[in-house]
Amino acid sequence: MFQQITKGIKISVKTKYIGTRYRGHMTYYAFSYFISIENYSSQTVQLLERFWVIFDSLNTIEEVNGKGVVGETPTLKPREVHNYQSNCFLVSSIGAMSGKYKMMDTSTLEEFFVTIPTFQLTTTPRLN
Repeated sequence: MFQQITKGIKISVKTKYIGTRYRGHMTYYAFSYFISIENYSSQTVQLLERFWVIFDSLNTIEEVNGKGVVGETPTLKPREVHNYQSNCFLVSSIGAMSGKYKMMDTSTLEEFFVTIPTFQLTTTPRLN
């Protein structure tokens, strides 16, 4: 599990290889990732946007951003948790993702960024 705490917001990530998928004439390696967002701060916060950078071992880099996560902009009171699952498709069998969430303190309307830790995507465990 990969974890990072920024400004009292803890992001935890687990990944799972789910097999190959075919689109047209291309084969892709499919991965699921499971995100847990925990509010350890004393403020109520809302997730507004996501920003991802996706890398694979063939030096392909893809940037993805947009409103919320999987169609939601969750609000978390202190000690609340929001969990979600999403997927990623790579051209190669090894890659990584990193990113950040834009959050807002709902009482002050101050916006801030929370780091999503870099996590590995691999079809089989590999040793360095």
